[in-house]
Amino acid sequence: MPRVFLTECPRDAMQGIKPFIPTEMKLKYLQSLLRVGFDVLDFGSFVSHKAVPQMRDTHEVIRQLDLSNTKTKLLAIVANVRGVEDALVYPQIDYLGYPFSISENFQVRNTNKTIEESLNILDTIANRVQQAGKELVVYLSMGFGNPYGDPWSPELVGEWVARLAQMGIRRISLSDTVGVAQNETITSLFKHVFSDHPNTFFGAHLHAKPNEATSKIKAAFDGGCRAFDSAIRGLGGCPMAKDELTGNVPTEKLLSFLTAQKVEFSANALHFESAYNVSLEVS
Repeated sequence: MPRVFLTECPRDAMQGIKPFIPTEMKLKYLQSLLRVGFDVLDFGSFVSHKAVPQMRDTHEVIRQLDLSNTKTKLLAIVANVRGVEDALVYPQIDYLGYPFSISENFQVRNTNKTIEESLNILDTIANRVQQAGKELVVYLSMGFGNPYGDPWSPELVGEWVARLAQMGIRRISLSDTVGVAQNETITSLFKHVFSDHPNTFFGAHLHAKPNEATSKIKAAFDGGCRAFDSAIRGLGGCPMAKDELTGNVPTEKLLSFLTAQKVEFSANALHFESAYNVSLEVS
Protein backbone atom coordinates (compact mmCIF):
# COMPACT_ATOMS: atom_id res chain seq x y z
CA MET A 1 0.00 0.00 0.00
CA PRO A 2 1.46 3.46 -0.94
CA ARG A 3 2.66 5.79 1.80
CA VAL A 4 0.24 8.52 2.86
CA PHE A 5 1.37 12.11 2.16
CA LEU A 6 0.75 14.50 5.07
CA THR A 7 0.39 18.28 5.00
CA GLU A 8 0.12 20.03 8.36
CA CYS A 9 -1.73 23.36 8.13
CA PRO A 10 -0.81 25.78 10.93
CA ARG A 11 -1.53 28.67 8.56
CA ASP A 12 -5.14 27.53 8.28
CA ALA A 13 -5.24 26.99 12.04
CA MET A 14 -3.88 30.44 12.91
CA GLN A 15 -5.43 32.74 10.32
CA GLY A 16 -8.86 32.84 11.97
CA ILE A 17 -7.54 33.67 15.45
CA LYS A 18 -8.37 37.36 16.03
CA PRO A 19 -5.72 38.38 18.60
CA PHE A 20 -2.41 38.69 16.78
CA ILE A 21 -0.10 35.80 17.62
CA PRO A 22 3.39 37.20 18.21
CA THR A 23 5.95 36.19 15.61
CA GLU A 24 8.10 34.55 18.27
CA MET A 25 5.18 32.33 19.31
CA LYS A 26 4.47 31.39 15.70
CA LEU A 27 8.12 30.47 15.19
CA LYS A 28 8.17 28.26 18.29
CA TYR A 29 5.05 26.45 17.10
CA LEU A 30 6.27 26.04 13.52
CA GLN A 31 9.67 24.77 14.65
CA SER A 32 7.95 22.15 16.80
CA LEU A 33 5.95 21.03 13.75
CA LEU A 34 9.05 20.88 11.55
CA ARG A 35 10.53 18.34 13.96
CA VAL A 36 7.53 16.01 13.53
CA GLY A 37 8.46 15.14 9.96
CA PHE A 38 5.30 16.02 8.01
CA ASP A 39 5.81 15.96 4.26
CA VAL A 40 4.66 19.57 3.88
CA LEU A 41 4.04 22.46 6.27
CA ASP A 42 1.46 25.04 5.14
CA PHE A 43 3.16 27.73 7.21
CA GLY A 44 1.92 31.11 5.97
CA SER A 45 0.42 33.20 3.19
CA PHE A 46 1.37 36.11 0.99
CA VAL A 47 -2.03 37.79 0.77
CA SER A 48 -3.58 41.12 1.68
CA HIS A 49 -2.85 42.09 5.28
CA LYS A 50 -6.31 43.62 5.46
CA ALA A 51 -7.91 40.35 4.39
CA VAL A 52 -5.83 38.11 6.67
CA PRO A 53 -4.14 40.28 9.32
CA GLN A 54 -2.86 37.26 11.27
CA MET A 55 -0.50 36.42 8.39
CA ARG A 56 1.04 39.87 8.05
CA ASP A 57 4.36 38.64 9.47
CA THR A 58 4.87 35.77 6.99
CA HIS A 59 7.97 37.52 5.59
CA GLU A 60 9.48 37.71 9.07
CA VAL A 61 8.55 34.10 9.84
CA ILE A 62 10.15 32.59 6.73
CA ARG A 63 13.35 34.59 7.28
CA GLN A 64 13.73 33.16 10.80
CA LEU A 65 12.65 29.53 10.35
CA ASP A 66 15.42 27.01 10.92
CA LEU A 67 15.17 24.28 8.29
CA SER A 68 18.55 22.70 8.94
CA ASN A 69 17.19 19.60 10.72
CA THR A 70 14.04 18.80 8.80
CA LYS A 71 13.01 17.19 5.52
CA THR A 72 9.60 18.89 5.63
CA LYS A 73 8.90 21.14 2.65
CA LEU A 74 7.20 24.52 2.97
CA LEU A 75 3.97 25.66 1.33
CA ALA A 76 2.61 29.21 1.25
CA ILE A 77 -0.80 30.37 0.09
CA VAL A 78 -1.09 33.07 -2.58
CA ALA A 79 -4.14 34.75 -4.07
CA ASN A 80 -2.68 36.79 -6.91
CA VAL A 81 0.44 37.35 -9.00
CA ARG A 82 1.89 39.84 -6.52
CA GLY A 83 1.68 37.19 -3.80
CA VAL A 84 3.52 34.75 -6.07
CA GLU A 85 6.32 37.25 -6.66
CA ASP A 86 6.62 37.84 -2.91
CA ALA A 87 6.80 34.09 -2.23
CA LEU A 88 9.33 33.39 -4.96
CA VAL A 89 11.86 35.61 -3.21
CA TYR A 90 12.37 32.73 -0.76
CA PRO A 91 14.11 29.61 -2.09
CA GLN A 92 13.02 27.76 1.08
CA ILE A 93 9.44 27.57 -0.23
CA ASP A 94 8.77 24.51 -2.40
CA TYR A 95 4.98 24.71 -2.90
CA LEU A 96 2.60 27.57 -3.60
CA GLY A 97 -1.09 27.01 -2.95
CA TYR A 98 -3.86 28.84 -4.81
CA PRO A 99 -7.52 28.69 -3.70
CA PHE A 100 -9.79 28.31 -6.72
CA SER A 101 -13.50 28.02 -6.05
CA ILE A 102 -16.18 26.53 -8.26
CA SER A 103 -18.66 28.67 -6.30
CA GLU A 104 -18.88 32.17 -7.81
CA ASN A 105 -20.03 33.66 -4.52
CA PHE A 106 -17.17 32.17 -2.55
CA GLN A 107 -14.51 33.08 -5.10
CA VAL A 108 -15.57 36.71 -4.87
CA ARG A 109 -15.69 36.54 -1.07
CA ASN A 110 -12.31 34.85 -0.86
CA THR A 111 -10.24 36.69 -3.49
CA ASN A 112 -12.52 39.52 -4.69
CA LYS A 113 -12.42 38.01 -8.17
CA THR A 114 -14.94 36.18 -10.34
CA ILE A 115 -14.27 32.60 -11.38
CA GLU A 116 -13.22 33.67 -14.88
CA GLU A 117 -10.94 36.38 -13.51
CA SER A 118 -9.43 33.86 -11.10
CA LEU A 119 -8.91 31.40 -13.92
CA ASN A 120 -6.89 33.97 -15.85
CA ILE A 121 -4.83 34.74 -12.75
CA LEU A 122 -4.29 31.02 -12.18
CA ASP A 123 -2.96 30.60 -15.71
CA THR A 124 -0.41 33.35 -15.11
CA ILE A 125 0.49 31.97 -11.69
CA ALA A 126 0.94 28.43 -13.03
CA ASN A 127 3.38 29.63 -15.68
CA ARG A 128 5.31 31.75 -13.21
CA VAL A 129 5.56 28.95 -10.65
CA GLN A 130 6.72 26.46 -13.28
CA GLN A 131 9.38 28.86 -14.55
CA ALA A 132 10.67 29.22 -11.00
CA GLY A 133 10.96 25.46 -10.56
CA LYS A 134 8.34 25.34 -7.79
CA GLU A 135 5.18 23.25 -7.53
CA LEU A 136 1.64 24.64 -7.55
CA VAL A 137 -1.20 23.17 -5.50
CA VAL A 138 -4.69 24.26 -6.53
CA TYR A 139 -7.30 23.98 -3.81
CA LEU A 140 -10.65 23.29 -5.46
CA SER A 141 -12.69 25.02 -2.79
CA MET A 142 -16.40 24.35 -2.35
CA GLY A 143 -15.55 21.07 -4.07
CA PHE A 144 -18.26 19.17 -2.22
CA GLY A 145 -21.05 21.75 -2.22
CA ASN A 146 -21.69 25.28 -0.97
CA PRO A 147 -24.20 27.18 1.19
CA TYR A 148 -24.80 29.94 -1.37
CA GLY A 149 -27.09 28.16 -3.78
CA ASP A 150 -24.46 28.20 -6.53
CA PRO A 151 -24.54 25.26 -8.96
CA TRP A 152 -22.80 22.12 -7.72
CA SER A 153 -22.75 18.53 -8.85
CA PRO A 154 -20.18 15.74 -9.13
CA GLU A 155 -20.23 16.31 -12.87
CA LEU A 156 -19.39 19.99 -12.40
CA VAL A 157 -16.46 19.08 -10.15
CA GLY A 158 -15.27 16.63 -12.81
CA GLU A 159 -15.48 19.33 -15.47
CA TRP A 160 -13.38 21.74 -13.42
CA VAL A 161 -10.79 19.08 -12.58
CA ALA A 162 -10.52 18.30 -16.30
CA ARG A 163 -10.13 21.98 -17.12
CA LEU A 164 -7.38 22.42 -14.52
CA ALA A 165 -5.61 19.30 -15.78
CA GLN A 166 -5.71 20.70 -19.31
CA MET A 167 -3.98 23.82 -17.97
CA GLY A 168 -1.14 21.64 -16.74
CA ILE A 169 -2.10 21.65 -13.06
CA ARG A 170 -0.70 18.46 -11.54
CA ARG A 171 -1.62 18.86 -7.87
CA ILE A 172 -5.26 19.40 -6.92
CA SER A 173 -6.69 19.33 -3.41
CA LEU A 174 -10.44 18.69 -3.24
CA SER A 175 -11.62 20.97 -0.45
CA ASP A 176 -14.69 20.63 1.76
CA THR A 177 -14.53 24.33 2.53
CA VAL A 178 -17.51 24.65 4.88
CA GLY A 179 -17.86 21.05 6.03
CA VAL A 180 -20.93 20.13 3.98
CA ALA A 181 -19.56 16.99 2.29
CA GLN A 182 -21.39 13.70 2.70
CA ASN A 183 -19.22 10.62 3.11
CA GLU A 184 -20.65 8.87 0.06
CA THR A 185 -19.92 11.95 -2.05
CA ILE A 186 -16.33 12.14 -0.81
CA THR A 187 -15.65 8.51 -1.71
CA SER A 188 -17.32 8.62 -5.11
CA LEU A 189 -15.66 11.90 -6.14
CA PHE A 190 -12.19 10.66 -5.33
CA LYS A 191 -12.80 7.40 -7.18
CA HIS A 192 -14.03 9.39 -10.18
CA VAL A 193 -11.12 11.85 -10.40
CA PHE A 194 -8.49 9.15 -9.83
CA SER A 195 -10.03 7.09 -12.61
CA ASP A 196 -10.18 9.99 -15.07
CA HIS A 197 -6.85 11.61 -14.19
CA PRO A 198 -4.33 8.95 -13.12
CA ASN A 199 -1.37 11.30 -13.60
CA THR A 200 -2.73 14.03 -11.30
CA PHE A 201 -1.80 14.16 -7.60
CA PHE A 202 -5.02 14.56 -5.61
CA GLY A 203 -5.29 15.44 -1.96
CA ALA A 204 -8.08 16.03 0.56
CA HIS A 205 -8.50 19.27 2.47
CA LEU A 206 -11.51 18.43 4.61
CA HIS A 207 -13.34 20.48 7.22
CA ALA A 208 -15.60 18.77 9.71
CA LYS A 209 -17.22 18.87 13.12
CA PRO A 210 -15.13 16.93 15.66
CA ASN A 211 -17.48 13.92 15.66
CA GLU A 212 -17.46 13.72 11.84
CA ALA A 213 -13.74 14.02 11.15
CA THR A 214 -12.77 10.34 11.24
CA SER A 215 -15.65 9.25 9.03
CA LYS A 216 -14.69 11.88 6.43
CA ILE A 217 -11.07 10.76 6.53
CA LYS A 218 -12.20 7.18 6.01
CA ALA A 219 -14.48 8.20 3.13
CA ALA A 220 -11.59 9.88 1.30
CA PHE A 221 -9.26 6.97 2.07
CA ASP A 222 -11.84 4.50 0.72
CA GLY A 223 -11.99 6.58 -2.44
CA GLY A 224 -8.26 6.09 -2.95
CA CYS A 225 -6.99 9.34 -1.46
CA ARG A 226 -3.50 9.06 0.02
CA ALA A 227 -2.75 12.73 0.70
CA PHE A 228 -4.40 14.65 3.53
CA ASP A 229 -4.31 18.16 5.00
CA SER A 230 -4.95 18.52 8.73
CA ALA A 231 -4.27 20.75 11.72
CA ILE A 232 -3.45 19.81 15.30
CA ARG A 233 -6.56 19.95 17.52
CA GLY A 234 -8.66 20.71 14.44
CA LEU A 235 -7.98 24.42 14.82
CA GLY A 236 -9.05 26.76 12.04
CA GLY A 237 -11.39 26.12 9.21
CA CYS A 238 -13.28 28.49 6.99
CA PRO A 239 -14.57 31.68 8.67
CA MET A 240 -17.57 31.54 6.32
CA ALA A 241 -18.67 28.17 7.70
CA LYS A 242 -22.15 28.39 9.18
CA ASP A 243 -21.29 26.17 12.14
CA GLU A 244 -18.51 27.39 14.42
CA LEU A 245 -17.78 23.77 15.36
CA THR A 246 -16.65 23.08 11.80
CA GLY A 247 -12.86 23.15 11.73
CA ASN A 248 -9.92 21.44 10.11
CA VAL A 249 -9.53 17.69 10.37
CA PRO A 250 -7.55 17.13 13.60
CA THR A 251 -4.11 15.72 12.87
CA GLU A 252 -4.31 13.45 15.90
CA LYS A 253 -7.46 11.81 14.51
CA LEU A 254 -5.89 11.46 11.07
CA LEU A 255 -2.77 9.79 12.49
CA SER A 256 -4.88 7.50 14.67
CA PHE A 257 -6.88 6.39 11.64
CA LEU A 258 -3.77 5.79 9.53
CA THR A 259 -2.11 3.84 12.32
CA ALA A 260 -5.16 1.59 12.58
CA GLN A 261 -4.96 1.03 8.80
CA LYS A 262 -1.30 0.05 9.21
CA VAL A 263 -0.16 2.38 6.45
CA GLU A 264 3.15 4.19 6.33
CA PHE A 265 3.32 7.93 6.95
CA SER A 266 6.03 10.42 7.78
CA ALA A 267 5.07 11.91 11.16
CA ASN A 268 7.12 10.87 14.19
CA ALA A 269 4.84 10.06 17.14
CA LEU A 270 7.24 11.30 19.82
CA HIS A 271 7.84 14.66 18.17
CA PHE A 272 4.13 14.97 17.41
CA GLU A 273 3.31 14.72 21.10
CA SER A 274 5.76 17.55 21.82
CA ALA A 275 4.22 19.73 19.11
CA TYR A 276 0.72 18.94 20.37
CA ASN A 277 1.64 20.47 23.73
CA VAL A 278 2.90 23.77 22.29
CA SER A 279 0.26 26.43 22.89
CA LEU A 280 -0.97 29.09 20.47
CA GLU A 281 -3.04 30.85 23.12
CA VAL A 282 -2.46 34.59 23.32
CA SER A 283 -2.78 36.05 26.82
